[in-house]
Amino acid sequence: MEERDIRVFAASVDPEDKAREVAQDVSFPIGYGANEEHRDFMGSWWEERRGLIQPSEFIVNKEGKVVTSSYSSGPIGRIDAADVIKMIDFLEAQK
Repeated sequence: MEERDIRVFAASVDPEDKAREVAQDVSFPIGYGANEEHRDFMGSWWEERRGLIQPSEFIVNKEGKVVTSSYSSGPIGRIDAADVIKMIDFLEAQK
């Protein structure tokens, strides 16, 4: 995605050591320790039983504005990378 100047970031409720393990298998940075304060900031679903934020995904433009978002109340509904590219292409075509 570098050729398109697209960057991916992730945040996890996991502690730092676990997030570092996951980060070894992906090509983008992963933050750690996401909590209820972060949930409130993003407007995400919080699962009380396991104490975690459900998938909350955002496409943010170069000005820092959220141009689209996806919220899930469970593990289904994550944005696929190919769908992100399609959405970015669509948004750029609308300019």
